Parts: sequence; C-alpha cells; structure tokens
Amino acid sequence: MSSTQHNLSSFSTDQQLSADIRIGIVVADWNQEITHSLLQGAQQTLLRAGLTSTQIVVKFVPGSFELPLGAQWLLENQQVHAVICLGCVIQGETPHFTFISQAVADGIMRLNIDYNLPVIFGVLTVNSLEQAKDRSGGMHGNKGDEAAYTAIRMIALQQACEK
Repeated sequence: MSSTQHNLSSFSTDQQLSADIRIGIVVADWNQEITHSLLQGAQQTLLRAGLTSTQIVVKFVPGSFELPLGAQWLLENQQVHAVICLGCVIQGETPHFTFISQAVADGIMRLNIDYNLPVIFGVLTVNSLEQAKDRSGGMHGNKGDEAAYTAIRMIALQQACEK
C-alpha cells in the first residue's frame, strides 16, 4: 500500500518496555534536517513506551552508508537489545542513490541475522526533499516513530519466543 494516501505513524504504544532494556539509535548526519527529525520522533516514541533517556543510546555517523557499521559497534559495545538506523537518501541524477540504498539495506539485514537482534531500517529512500519532509514529521507522519515502534514490537516478540 502506498504511503502517499496514509499517515502511517498513527498507532498506540501499547507495549511497555522493562527497565533493563537499552535501545541504540544510529543517525546519519547527511540530510540532517530530515534525520534529526526522525531521531526526535524515535526518541519520543521510546519515551512513551516507558524507556528513560539513559536507556536510549544515540550515536551519529557521517552518512547513511555508515549506518550498518555504526549499528554493529553499538551491538558489540553498548549492550543494546535493538538498534534503530535512521538516515535519508534522496534520488539524484546518478546511480549513487541505488548503490547507497541497496548497500545500507543489505548491511542492516545482515546485522539482524548475524547478531540475532533487531536492527531496524529507518532509512528514507525518496525522490525529493519534499517527500523526505513529508515522512519525517509531515503529512505522512514520522518514520522515526515507526522505526521505534518496530523495535519495541521486535523486542517483545523476541522475549515472548524465549519464554
């Protein structure tokens, strides 16, 4: 279903996380206006789910291409239960968009499998700055909210499966 017709960020944070949960967020500084808005949405959702600011580890990387390595370092060094990767790649006139988008998606997927922990793809891959703004707090909601909600649900699923 196309998100052009829906604000997908309207959901309730019905799952509360326990006090021992830590979530990492890796944010690309490239397209900072967009990515920092995504970060704000993710943090607000995690706080509404019962986390404190000390349970949220935020680190910044130069661009979206560096998100998988930043996430790996959080997984290896910060005792996190999930990592949310936030970035924004905007289509340009060259194939660069395709190479970066695919590399980031592949890297994040590999981390999910290799570490057996949720690594959430919160990377906007859009055709224009306007589309990015619409999805980072505009008419289509905030994909940072959705990425945080996905992390919450995946942690809950993992805990339920381990019982």
